[in-house]
Amino acid sequence: MAPSTNGRTIRLRRRGGIRRRGGAQPKVVALGGGMGLSASLAALRRITGDLTAVVTVADDGGSSGRLRDELGVLPPGDLRKALAALCGDDDWGQTWSRVIQHRFASQGDLHDHAVGNLLIVALWEQLGDHVQALDLVGRLLGAHGRVLPMSAVPLELTADVRGLDPERPEALQVVRGQANVALTPGEVMGVHLVPHDPPAVPQAVTAVLEADWVVLGPGSWFSSVIPHLLVPELLEALTVTKARRVLSLNLAPQPGETEGFSPQRHLEVLARHAPKLAFDVVLADEAAVPGRSQLLAAAEQLGASVELAAVAAPGSADRHDPELLAAAYDRIFRMHGRIGPWR
Repeated sequence: MAPSTNGRTIRLRRRGGIRRRGGAQPKVVALGGGMGLSASLAALRRITGDLTAVVTVADDGGSSGRLRDELGVLPPGDLRKALAALCGDDDWGQTWSRVIQHRFASQGDLHDHAVGNLLIVALWEQLGDHVQALDLVGRLLGAHGRVLPMSAVPLELTADVRGLDPERPEALQVVRGQANVALTPGEVMGVHLVPHDPPAVPQAVTAVLEADWVVLGPGSWFSSVIPHLLVPELLEALTVTKARRVLSLNLAPQPGETEGFSPQRHLEVLARHAPKLAFDVVLADEAAVPGRSQLLAAAEQLGASVELAAVAAPGSADRHDPELLAAAYDRIFRMHGRIGPWR
């Protein structure tokens, strides 16, 4: 049960959600990476049973980075987090969520490796198919949705950063690697992928084209959200899909990567990377928007309206509450959905 702003409560189905006529449910695709995408998935699985996560694969830090360097595989960490977020609230789901998130603590080579990372990579090597392996892990976990990588090749993230050289404060320097971009003390002006035109996973493109709703964000803006817009086939699908598009903003700027960013600046830098991409709704936490008129103006440039809702966890300034976020998505889907057979 999640409280609404007028004091009433909104009852959310745990495994049901909005139903189309005939028993089907709206198809929802969520794009992002890391904890931001996990928050969105934990909310969305509460309101629809037809859910696909499309996950960035540019991570190069921690356990993922070590496996990537040693074995030449996709970084599995964000894929693992998405699978964990899709686990149910029953004993089976919560047990498996804890298991795949478990990290070894030792003095040897296994230190800090996550069990789920090793499981995913083992299945990739056994099956030779990224999507088939992730689907198999999802079935084992009883995941309430599907997890797909945005590309089948490991990607390097680079950023043009201003202000790293105190003697040349306006000069741009290239920062390489997702982990370095996320923590850069300079001002990120733009990001790129290497290779520059990576192929999208076909199933991810199909999911976007066949969706009723596409949700982008929240998450690390330059290292988890915008990279999806740098995969040409995925950007094309996002641009031409008949799905409605929601841009879900972060609760607070991220130290380093988006230090000092206002909500509207997040929209402006996204538009610079994908100027032809429009949205229908921008979702923001009402307590995180000091200048509502500025956000409204920035959203209008994307073709979007703004929905403000209390979605932060009680007592937290940077963590979403899954029930409150689910209530916000539920309200958006109901109020802004197309008139069609599923409404």
